[in-house]
Amino acid sequence: MTTRTASERRAEAAQRYDAYLAACPTRQLLDRISDKWVTLVLSALAGGPQRYSDLSRRIAGVSQKMLTQTLRSLERDGLVSRAVTPSVPVRVDYALTPLGSTLMPLLAHIKEWAEHHMDEVAAARTGYDGASGSAAP
Repeated sequence: MTTRTASERRAEAAQRYDAYLAACPTRQLLDRISDKWVTLVLSALAGGPQRYSDLSRRIAGVSQKMLTQTLRSLERDGLVSRAVTPSVPVRVDYALTPLGSTLMPLLAHIKEWAEHHMDEVAAARTGYDGASGSAAP
């Protein structure tokens, strides 16, 4: 067994979760939590547990397929829990886990920033599109 110094162990640990590295698993997590559907689902669940149909109505434009995939991926990552209540029809509730709740202050700030600065972003887009002679993709 190779002996490493404390400095080498710290450097290795720091490199293990460096999102700038291509193979770092945090890239997948950043990709997941930056997805618009993930952000909207987590924000919708911040108010408490909801049924699938409630989430579907609340999040305009999400397809059944995307909502299902998003909920499954969030459950897999430990951010959302799924509780099945045996009844007729079966009731399924989704809720934030304690880990998922830790994301909410960050998402709330991002949402607030976007709402507060949207006029400035729209003006910048208009200026850019006018200067470059192109429109948004």
